[in-house]
Amino acid sequence: MLLRACVVAFCLLTGAAGSAFAQPYQEAKPRRQFVTVTLDWLNTQPLHFAEHPLEDLLGTAVAAAPFQDYDYETVDGQTRVDVIEFKRRGRGAGITVYPLGISIGSTLGIRASVEDLPTIHVEFDGPGPLDTYQLLDAHAYDIGLGLFVSDRSAGWGLGSRAYVIGGAGRIRSNLGDGTRVFGEGGGGVSSGPFGVELSVKFAWNRLEEPVPHKFFTIPITLRGTVSF
Repeated sequence: MLLRACVVAFCLLTGAAGSAFAQPYQEAKPRRQFVTVTLDWLNTQPLHFAEHPLEDLLGTAVAAAPFQDYDYETVDGQTRVDVIEFKRRGRGAGITVYPLGISIGSTLGIRASVEDLPTIHVEFDGPGPLDTYQLLDAHAYDIGLGLFVSDRSAGWGLGSRAYVIGGAGRIRSNLGDGTRVFGEGGGGVSSGPFGVELSVKFAWNRLEEPVPHKFFTIPITLRGTVSF
């Protein structure tokens, strides 16, 4: 009887130990983040500049003027257009709020941002409604709704994120107020609360002065992020 009891006890102990060692490894999950604050460095590219704003400003068709000492001219050749300045570099900042949090997977986010618009200085030589056009001290105040996809790691492990956003904004400038709509996409990597992102935004801007006109901007943005 004593031998049988010892054998049963030994089997129970080894079985319990085996069950303990067989438990699956539980990987630590990254905690949810609800806010991302960004600092942005922009390099803005123009798009269809001859059509918008030049044709809007002159009220007639405009074409590029290669191999000339000016940049554009009207198709009838009567007015020459010289782009004195198109400042590409700018700065911006923003904040993104995730109402449901973001960790691993997809979620919705609301982003508000402010960014510089390029300084534009154009001179016109010939018949037309304007002799000069200057857009100075222009800033865009945007708000948009987007889909964010994240694959974060716990602690200081390397993670990634991508997103697409669409929205609208207001423009403040020396030419008065304006409006715009935009779409943006980008992504990047993160470690802990810090990250780096690269994004591209397509913005359709509209101003009413000195005459109603529109122009495209495509800022390519390097962004530093802090999330919590």
